[in-house]
Amino acid sequence: MTPRATTVAAMDTLARTAVGLAALGRPAYINLGRESALPAHRDVDTLRERTFAVLDAAYAAGVRRVDAARSYGRAEEFLAAWLAERRPDDVIVSSKWGYTYVGQWRLDADVHEVKEHSLARFEEQWEQTRTGLGDVVSLYQVHSLTPDSPLFDDPALLEALAALADTGVRVGFSTSGPKQADTVRRALELTVHGSPVFTAVQSTWNLLEPSVGTALREAHDAGALVQVKETLANGRLAVDPPAEVAETARRHGIGTDALAVAAVYAQPWADVVLLGPASVDQLRSNLAAAALELPVAELEALAAVAVSPERYWADRSSLAWR
Repeated sequence: MTPRATTVAAMDTLARTAVGLAALGRPAYINLGRESALPAHRDVDTLRERTFAVLDAAYAAGVRRVDAARSYGRAEEFLAAWLAERRPDDVIVSSKWGYTYVGQWRLDADVHEVKEHSLARFEEQWEQTRTGLGDVVSLYQVHSLTPDSPLFDDPALLEALAALADTGVRVGFSTSGPKQADTVRRALELTVHGSPVFTAVQSTWNLLEPSVGTALREAHDAGALVQVKETLANGRLAVDPPAEVAETARRHGIGTDALAVAAVYAQPWADVVLLGPASVDQLRSNLAAAALELPVAELEALAAVAVSPERYWADRSSLAWR
């Protein structure tokens, strides 16, 4: 591949990239490697400045997508301020509803977020999102849908989501838990008046937890927008990677974080790949993946590091907020 072709390929890859603000909008989160990347004193002004720095660096690199959520503390507020100050006209914004941030900006809060998939919560949070971000949100997603969510049996809520889609805002959902594939397939079958409620999905797929891959390929082939989150397994693939990941990254001269992201870029059904950096340095390290095209043989070898969904999600649940 010529240098020019490599540059064009990297630009195309960056167009598929989104910066998620989960690690920047609140003082505590579960990502490993975040503590060392953030200052010890994490007041609102400090994290606002850090959010601006990461968004500036991402935009300069060619990234044009940003993902937030109501539960990411002040992430929507920080994003709205950055958009108002920088005034870009080509940034694609998505956000999510369904969790409420209740951590009161404390590192030691007993509870940081509360989940509720109800019509009242959707109406409340959509109004909050629209008030803060105006009309820039092009995708609004149910946050962390699982098979037991009451959403599936709530006609009024599904009608309200379909009505939002009728206004031109794309409606989607994110997934979590060991039964992501079941959730993806069931949710994409939901219809209101003959039209699908959801046309976008955001799921966890990474080298440790690839179980939803077939369902996401099916979703992509059916025309849904497929976004991949937790590409670094909440930092585990960067901080404590399996030996095969570390060795492959060493051969390519990149960090294990970039290798893990490159493995997601290699999935043809992954329309958007989310990164969750806590600093500009982490962002730049992640983005080294854009210039790497992993051979099929290496991807096949890396598949061996996957663990069962049950183990992956149990390990994830054990991560401490800090």
